[in-house]
Amino acid sequence: MDRRSFCRAASALALVPLAVRAADGFPGKPVRVISPYAAGGGPDVQLRQAGPALGEALGQSIVIENKVGAAGVLAAQYVAQAAPDGYTLLMGSNTHLIQKILQPDLKFDPIADFVPVSNFASSPTVLVVRADSPNQTLEDLIADAKAKPGQMNYGSGGIGTSAHLAGATLASLAGLKVTHIPLKGSVEIAASLLRGDTQFAFPVAGTGVPQVKGGKLRALAVTSRQRLKQLPEVPTLHERLKNELAVQESWFGLWAPARTPQDVIAVLFAAATRTLKTPALQAAFEAAGNEAAISESPQAFAAFVRSENRKWAEIVKLAGVTAS
Repeated sequence: MDRRSFCRAASALALVPLAVRAADGFPGKPVRVISPYAAGGGPDVQLRQAGPALGEALGQSIVIENKVGAAGVLAAQYVAQAAPDGYTLLMGSNTHLIQKILQPDLKFDPIADFVPVSNFASSPTVLVVRADSPNQTLEDLIADAKAKPGQMNYGSGGIGTSAHLAGATLASLAGLKVTHIPLKGSVEIAASLLRGDTQFAFPVAGTGVPQVKGGKLRALAVTSRQRLKQLPEVPTLHERLKNELAVQESWFGLWAPARTPQDVIAVLFAAATRTLKTPALQAAFEAAGNEAAISESPQAFAAFVRSENRKWAEIVKLAGVTAS
């Protein structure tokens, strides 16, 4: 190799992230990401939007596999038992923290059994009713529920999901007597409202915002700290209830099984960061009411997961939610 060719090769090598060169041979085959959400549910849609860019960053295809059931528990248990080689990842979320808080005897531990790789997206939930509901505002809904104690239902994708906790938090803070209806999955929330089986719900914004924009549902509040850009006229729950625990953001990120080598984690983190900085992907997330959540490092994401574990334990206690 002549001097000029050598310099070009050396310069090209310098542009390759060190993390990629540290994990010799990884990834050498497709990487599976296990989604605990039904196909078509908000977070699953965002994961599939990101899949091609993530695969390009890794130089391998991304295979997204849905393992739905028990509010994310089945997917978590599956990945916790997978080989710690970076080829099987979990779409981990605050729901997994909540489930362990509610059911300490579960056969997985979201803190001990996984290595957080990178956060991916965050999304508040949106308090919605049918578009033809007589309740035009949050205050209307609260007054209606108080006038009909025990007669109003709210739906969610299952016990301990973000939609369940948001509904239970509203009931606790506003002093409402309402009934939680756990559905087969988050994609069933809108159908339940339209049938009249439930009267309000808190789907994640990625699912709720498009349905509000499409005219099927009406938004009464959001659980983010600030109003959503997509629904600027809709107040936050915190504005109305004046309680910090009314601020509830759902999030999901990539988790690997415990004992996955750090150089493999570094490769995955670098690929996730590159993916999340893609302007087109950020715009797609934002259009659905989500926000790309870029972690500073795997360690920073791990610290965030631990802090969220403490926060959701407080919310569970406030709302008086149990696993049964």
